[in-house]
Amino acid sequence: MKRPVDKKDIRKDLESQVDAFLREGGKIEPIERGETGLDRNKPWSNPFQSGQSHEPPKERTPVPEVLAAIDSRKQKESRKVKNRGPKKVWIYDDFGEPVRWVWKEG
Repeated sequence: MKRPVDKKDIRKDLESQVDAFLREGGKIEPIERGETGLDRNKPWSNPFQSGQSHEPPKERTPVPEVLAAIDSRKQKESRKVKNRGPKKVWIYDDFGEPVRWVWKEG
């Protein structure tokens, strides 16, 4: 049975990768506190949005037949309520206290 990976294993793996990077001549540059990789000229832009591409948005393909088929299936699912016969109902007095049962048609 294989044991799950824990934080200690992940930390060891990252440290070995950093050591291998430094041994091969890699260099780690220090970054000042508060620095960011985002553009200072556009502080409110979303970095995960693909708005930087200059291609126009693609047109949507109309599919009215598919939508009509879906709508028709939705309408077929309407269920009829069965008449379940008489129903027992409380009769209350003026003060909201139950007085007696009465049978009413459903």
